[in-house]
Amino acid sequence: QVQLVESGGGLVQAGGSLRLSCAASGRTISSYSMAWFRQAPGKEREFVAAINWIDNSRSYAESTKGRFTISRDNAKNTVYLQMASLKPEDTAVYYCAVLKWYGGPPNNYWGQGTQVTVSS
Repeated sequence: QVQLVESGGGLVQAGGSLRLSCAASGRTISSYSMAWFRQAPGKEREFVAAINWIDNSRSYAESTKGRFTISRDNAKNTVYLQMASLKPEDTAVYYCAVLKWYGGPPNNYWGQGTQVTVSS
């Protein structure tokens, strides 16, 4: 089983940027499709972005398309989420996940997440 540790969250003003990192250990993630999810207070966890392990193709939620970019560094066993033009509605705890397959559901193990708060 892989362990995931998210970092890079914080408080930022609307329109600002942040880069989140997800460091994996216990297993190399180079052969896995990875994703970011987020959960806002009182809401269910939702998909944010995913990256395919085969060709690094990417997919995004409509709400993040054009503003967020997911990437990976297999040498560092790390996945990133570059977030720009942040909005108050992006406020949430952000989690990375190992997908069962690209476009499929996440495996049921999660890190502690990293809090992103966007002020208006």
